[in-house]
Amino acid sequence: MMAKTSTNTRVKTKTVPCDVADQLRMREEMAACLDAWPTEAPDDAAGIARALWGIARAQGMSKVARESGLSRESLCKALSEDGNPSLATVLKVAKALGLQLHARAA
Repeated sequence: MMAKTSTNTRVKTKTVPCDVADQLRMREEMAACLDAWPTEAPDDAAGIARALWGIARAQGMSKVARESGLSRESLCKALSEDGNPSLATVLKVAKALGLQLHARAA
């Protein structure tokens, strides 16, 4: 009697899109998201824009634009994947979100 050989079967992993804006509910979570950027990707200058983009979307882009003194279009452009927000814009957005940037020794 011959032994059965097993066949390699590939199981597809089902993935679903994850949107950080859906996960950020509390201000502490938003602050942790922004605080993680320099730790997890210290050489990624665009990371702060991506973090602020997700947080701003969680709060509502129109609200954040209004409270930061920026137009919604300018806010979206600055924080987009191709954006390059100035430090002044980053600070305005952080303030509108009720967040502060902190520095620590490396």
